Amino acid sequence: MPPVNAKKATATAARTGNSAGASAPVLPNFGAGEAAPLYERVKRHMSEAILVGEWPPGMVLPSETSLAQGFGIAVGTVRRAMADLVAEGLLTRRRKTGTVVTGRTPHHSLRFFFQYFRLHRADGSLVRSTSQFLATEILPATPTQAEALQIRTGGVIGIHRIRHADGHPVMHDKLMLAQERLPDWPRDVAELPPLLYLHLLERYGIRISAVREQITADLASEEDVALLALGTGDPVLTIDEVAYDQAGTPTILGWHRATTRAHIYVNEVR
Repeated sequence: MPPVNAKKATATAARTGNSAGASAPVLPNFGAGEAAPLYERVKRHMSEAILVGEWPPGMVLPSETSLAQGFGIAVGTVRRAMADLVAEGLLTRRRKTGTVVTGRTPHHSLRFFFQYFRLHRADGSLVRSTSQFLATEILPATPTQAEALQIRTGGVIGIHRIRHADGHPVMHDKLMLAQERLPDWPRDVAELPPLLYLHLLERYGIRISAVREQITADLASEEDVALLALGTGDPVLTIDEVAYDQAGTPTILGWHRATTRAHIYVNEVR
């Protein structure tokens, strides 16, 4: 996410709404070329700024006009994005003060699957994960996969990756997506997008809006031992997933296997 560097309110400014002396915010300029609606991209940027603490609780945001000028977009676009964030509880409107970050950011929401994932540290704090892709290939769809992904023509895109957190491998994923929905999908692992959900939204206009999971426990397989640095017979958490887009179409079939030696699974329903 580009740096936001919006003005931060002092304790006095938070109480009085006076921020006239603050420097103008440095904000990204949103150009054309993405499939996602512009207000959604602005909303996502602001949400992530709040989530990662760049816009901390109590911060008074610049006016809608100032933000629009910083983003290089219309005021109405900023107003719509901020209205959504107010409705979701991330921002609040205060008389004589303005729009303020509430500090009630959810730790787990589909909007934040762009950057954060299911495992948290044992104390419940968020984990920033990184992806290491092992393989991607185009495969013929099995009858089960074709039915599950509602495939009419073509095969499936298979992806295998490891997720690292705090410098350690903690989860490996095997994913299947319908090839017909993703033209020009990268064939080289070096070109795969690190944030899959975000890439689906920005490149193809596909928003992952719901995820159905089945969770079980298992013993580490030989593959788990090799990829996650486990011992033979160590316990692993398994998550079988179907992710749906904004129209309710099954979009991703996923199989995840994770170690919970230093992490816990968190599922927050909102």
